[in-house]
Amino acid sequence: MALNLQIYRGREIDVIQKLEGIDGGKAFDWGRASTDYAKYRDIYPEEFYRRMIEMGLCVEGQRVLDLGTGTGVLPRNLYKYGAKFTGVDVAENQIREAGRLSREQNMDMEYLVSPVEEVDFPDETFDVITACQCFMYFDKAVILPKVYKMLKAGGRFCIMFMAYLPDEDEIAKASEELVLKYNPSWTGAGWRRSGITEPDWAPPLFTMDKAEAFDIMLPFTRESWHGRIKACRGIGASSLPPEVIAAFEKEHIAMVSRCSESFKILHYVTIQSFVKSPARINPI
Repeated sequence: MALNLQIYRGREIDVIQKLEGIDGGKAFDWGRASTDYAKYRDIYPEEFYRRMIEMGLCVEGQRVLDLGTGTGVLPRNLYKYGAKFTGVDVAENQIREAGRLSREQNMDMEYLVSPVEEVDFPDETFDVITACQCFMYFDKAVILPKVYKMLKAGGRFCIMFMAYLPDEDEIAKASEELVLKYNPSWTGAGWRRSGITEPDWAPPLFTMDKAEAFDIMLPFTRESWHGRIKACRGIGASSLPPEVIAAFEKEHIAMVSRCSESFKILHYVTIQSFVKSPARINPI
């Protein structure tokens, strides 16, 4: 198994990010949550990947760039379908976990540590570019023209998202309320179903060609649910002091101890595929 791990050295990696509209502009760093993320956030069900394959995404013969790859969850789970993956993430700790997990599974992967806005591959390199659970963090004015240029003619840009539904699931609601108790600025709360329409950022570079939205019940144990919540942006990746995180953990563990040893949590999934516009535009 050959693992090509490239480290971007242009500036400090695992920098603390501050983004307008996210957590009130408070700092977060996914590198802090890498160990828990690797262990507890690989939770997308087989149906999720099957629907992507049925859309003709990430299949044999395609070269795929996974933006915001984190611990390589998407490439590792789709690897068996034959596409050639490159994963990129700003957090070096996340990429290190991605490399470790790929090596343990004997997967031939390429990973790059870099802000996605600074990724630079030759024009028309990729058949598919994916962004799973991370598109909200990107500077669209920068990344969309880059995606357009890096995609081959007729290439696809796929955005995926999955969230639990606190208004419809008591355990999820209780966990979310605890996160907000310790981190009131966290803006990752309150997800609800929403209809899928073509976003205003798509034209003229892209046209939404396929989209799916569906509910799914995901299985957890007390431990895995606690780990999944701890690894969220509001706790594990936040800038909260260690003693505050420890206090959250103590209270959350007590809360989940009152649940059954195993249970299912309702989630809502969206998968949107955008095709590169055929007319050659000079977006930059």
